[in-house]
Amino acid sequence: MEKKVFGYPEYDASGEKILTTYDNEYRDMLMDIRVYKMEAGQTRSFGRAAEETAILLLNGRVTFRTDEIEATVSRTSVFEEGPWALHISADSEATVRAEEPSEILVQCTHNDTVFPAKLYAPSDAPWGPSTTGKFGNVANRSVNTIIDHDIAPWSNMVLGEVMNRPGNWSGYLPHRHPQPETYYFLFDHPAGFGASFVGDRVFKSVNGSFSAIPGGELHPQAVAPGFRMYTCWMIRHLPGNPWLQTDRCEDEAYTWLHDYEPEMTNPDTRTCAET
Repeated sequence: MEKKVFGYPEYDASGEKILTTYDNEYRDMLMDIRVYKMEAGQTRSFGRAAEETAILLLNGRVTFRTDEIEATVSRTSVFEEGPWALHISADSEATVRAEEPSEILVQCTHNDTVFPAKLYAPSDAPWGPSTTGKFGNVANRSVNTIIDHDIAPWSNMVLGEVMNRPGNWSGYLPHRHPQPETYYFLFDHPAGFGASFVGDRVFKSVNGSFSAIPGGELHPQAVAPGFRMYTCWMIRHLPGNPWLQTDRCEDEAYTWLHDYEPEMTNPDTRTCAET
């Protein structure tokens, strides 16, 4: 029986949307990942024994509080502004109060290392350059990295964001790595959609869907023309084998494309018979 690698979760009555847990169908991700919709004035508390937690603001205005930090931050949209994310260690606690209707993503994994809480601001995770011009100029995206091994070597997680331009590919060339990875998808229009590849399987990515990519599987993705696609990407380091920015692991069947310059034909010059 094939493992589940894609999901279309819904918010429950309490405003919680469960993606991966340590014992559901996506347990191979080795992370507990949930998304919360919060009403104005609502407060939620986070923090677990022997686990680290990252709380990412997707949209709205919230107040983060820990023993060391109190800050009110806002984000109109993942498509308009950069990330605010609070990172706390094992046996710590954080509260999030929604000052207006808001959505947050919460990523947890096992880690008994104690470290100071940190609030990452948009200036800490600037959007990096896209791959404009490569692969026929249809693999354009921007990426930011909030937490990884270089930024927070005490963490067992990676947290970042990708912004795909309409009609473009991401995670391209097709690549793999031994660490499991989860993608959470949002689109700038309710009808937005894309295609998400996990190994040889292909799924329709829609607003609020996610992929749970087992280690070792190829995982490129694409978005339909007319829509921007946001992806929150989350990786779990493996013991003694953390994911590093240099660990691209592109599939050798496709590396020749780095030097490929496709010939572009103007369809307006062809006759109906030629098409």
